[in-house]
Amino acid sequence: MRYARVAVGGRAVWGRVGATEVELLSGSPIDGKPRVTGAVRRETAVWLPPVVPPVFYAVGMNYPRHIAHAGVPVPERPEVGYRANNALTGHGSPIVKPAGVEGRFEAEPELVAVIGRSLRHAGREEARAAVFGWTIGNDVSARAWQHQDRTFWRSKNSDTFKPMGPWIETDVDALAQTTTLRVNGAERASFPTGDMVFDPFDFLVEITRHITVHPGDVLWMGAEATCRIEPGDTVEVGISGIGVLSNPVQLEGNQP
Repeated sequence: MRYARVAVGGRAVWGRVGATEVELLSGSPIDGKPRVTGAVRRETAVWLPPVVPPVFYAVGMNYPRHIAHAGVPVPERPEVGYRANNALTGHGSPIVKPAGVEGRFEAEPELVAVIGRSLRHAGREEARAAVFGWTIGNDVSARAWQHQDRTFWRSKNSDTFKPMGPWIETDVDALAQTTTLRVNGAERASFPTGDMVFDPFDFLVEITRHITVHPGDVLWMGAEATCRIEPGDTVEVGISGIGVLSNPVQLEGNQP
């Protein structure tokens, strides 16, 4: 099943995505079994981030090739960081490059786990059962800012730097898929999605030793490859079995 959030009459509404329509729902499928209240045509849907997480967890340096390229040690245990919800934007919405950004402005294609139940001190099978579904993320990064600042506060968290969507897929073996990054239709990277140092369930076991995770929390799983993007580009992150997340890139001040 595929679930999304779409804008209807200026408000966010959950929907169940079909081949031609998005059935509008009375509430969140993560919280229960909502009823169908209407429908919109899929081609006219205005896509929002498929969930607004209570906590936005993010993994770094979790693919061997990315680690080797960066020249850093392979992690010995799963450690997680955080990102800001203000950076989230939906499928089809622009990635806005701030006017002050210089140097490398990059996209990173990521698998995202969406949590469906509360967990504390979870075992591996509990962690697996707690994943409601999977979506796609694009970890946009301003590298000069990343090196200039003591934290990632603007290089990773500026508005629109975290496209996510277009929907949550609940029926897929996410780790058996292929992740592909395209810019203006040209393939820039492709890699096995599950070729991770630590998988999502390793992270959930480690996180819940110390922190309770809650329904709607998201866990971004890192990327094997990155590529430069510029205003005027269209960036597509595809994960087989899930879908394609597509966003145009615009310069600050040039968006409608």
